[in-house]
Amino acid sequence: MEQFCSIMNIDRSVTVLDLGGQPMIWEPVDPSLDITILNLPGIAQAAPHSHHTIRYVEGDACNVTGYEDQSFDIVFSNSVIEHVGDERFRAAFAREVQRLGKSYWVQTPCKYFPIEPHNGMPFWWFYPASLRRFIVERWRRKLPAWTEMIDGTDIVSRKELERLFPEARVIVERFMGLPKSYIVFDNRAASKR
Repeated sequence: MEQFCSIMNIDRSVTVLDLGGQPMIWEPVDPSLDITILNLPGIAQAAPHSHHTIRYVEGDACNVTGYEDQSFDIVFSNSVIEHVGDERFRAAFAREVQRLGKSYWVQTPCKYFPIEPHNGMPFWWFYPASLRRFIVERWRRKLPAWTEMIDGTDIVSRKELERLFPEARVIVERFMGLPKSYIVFDNRAASKR
C-alpha cells in the first residue's frame, strides 16, 4: 500500500472505487479517503470503524451500473481479476476499470511465484490440469465453499494484462527476488491533481 500511495499520489481529496476489496486493506493508508467498495452480495465485511469514509455497494465488477465514466479518481483492485471468469470476463473487468477511473491500479498474482497464494500449493500452475482437477475434487468434499473460490481462479499472465491495459505501466512485485505479482497502473490523472 505504501507503493500504491506513493505512485498514485494519494491525498485526502482522492475518491477510490475498490473492486472486489475489503476495508481492512485501507487501514494502513494515512490520508482519510472517500472509498466505495464494490463486491458481490454478502462478500464485503463492513469495518466497525475507520478513519476513511467507506460505502459498500453490491454489484458485478465486470458490469458496474450506477456510475458515469470517470466517476472516481482511482479504481483499485487487489487480486480480483483472476476470479472474474474466462478471458471475456477479464476483458469486461478491464473495460470497467478503465471506464470508471481517471487512474487505476490492478494487481494479480504471478504464476512463477513458488507458492500459489490462494491455496498454498507449491508450483500449482505447473501441475497438469488433470492433477489440479483431481486435487480440487478432493478438496470439494471437505471444503466446498473454499473450493469454489479455488476452482474459479484462473491465473492472468503479464502478456494478457498488457493487452487488457495497453496504456498502463507494469510493475513486477518481488519477494526475496522472486516475481510475486504483477501490478498494472495508469497514474496520468494522479500527476495532474
